[in-house]
Amino acid sequence: MRIDRSQRAWAMGSAALLAISAVAYAIYASASATGPHGGSFMGLVFGIVGFAFMIFAALLGARKRVPTWRVGRAKAWMRGHLWLGLLSLPMILFHGGFHFGGALTRVLMWLTIITVASGVYGAVLQNYVPRMMTNDVPLETIYDEIGNVRKALRMEADQAVESVCGRLGLVREIDEGQRAGGFTALRPIAASAVPLRTSAGVSAGASAVAMAPEIVLLTEEESRPLRIFYFSEVRAFLEAPAWQWQCLGHPERARKAFAAVRQLMPPVAHPALDDLLDICDEARQLMRQERLHRWLHGWLLVHIPVSLALILLGAIHAVMALRY
Repeated sequence: MRIDRSQRAWAMGSAALLAISAVAYAIYASASATGPHGGSFMGLVFGIVGFAFMIFAALLGARKRVPTWRVGRAKAWMRGHLWLGLLSLPMILFHGGFHFGGALTRVLMWLTIITVASGVYGAVLQNYVPRMMTNDVPLETIYDEIGNVRKALRMEADQAVESVCGRLGLVREIDEGQRAGGFTALRPIAASAVPLRTSAGVSAGASAVAMAPEIVLLTEEESRPLRIFYFSEVRAFLEAPAWQWQCLGHPERARKAFAAVRQLMPPVAHPALDDLLDICDEARQLMRQERLHRWLHGWLLVHIPVSLALILLGAIHAVMALRY
């Protein structure tokens, strides 16, 4: 409730300040014989206030990067950054009398519009995307670990297929996480493959076979549909996941594809197919998390450079206007 009241207070205060400024501008514009312009007293007032709001909004970035500037609460700074940054646009419009003027002034006006628009877009994303992440990515992982998690899922898929088809002739992937004693994965990875046995004989490692249950592998002909499906669809999807190109990127298409392969396989292979379907679902969640992460942070690639250019050119504009 405290957060809601604070947000409401900022919104009401900003709306009141905007209303007062609009009334003041209307009186000033109607009383001015030459019309509103940036060189008049009221024009300078609006310009100073608008630029001050921009400076305050820019100080949020400096506060985050300089530990000694931890003044005030972070939430208060964020709300001030949002609302005062939003108010800077009408103040600058009042400053120029809604005229874009010369070349530098036009550049400044468009930079202001882009900065405010990208800031509003970012604020909407920051309220919307985390909710989407919670609903659409229940198995969310650390973003920087997605590559390792995807590799771990691929290894798990290899083991699931090998448990019924035998060795696939793949080079084992060993990364730093495994050597350190585990993966940062969405599900635990099997420590090692179960000892395998075919109708032709027993695999190497008699002591291991004596300690663990044996698994009867499918024949080459029986395992062919799964092998083809795995290498042409599943493993290709896990190595380079994409929404557009593979049917496994879409839940319904994936279920239909697995159902079709399931009909071609004996019942002993069905648990492995279920595991593969779950692994593909987790891979889709990683894809979704990557996309939402790009949405959540990509707008800063526009907002930050444009806002810095706005502050720099705004300072140059102010000095030139006061001197000349």
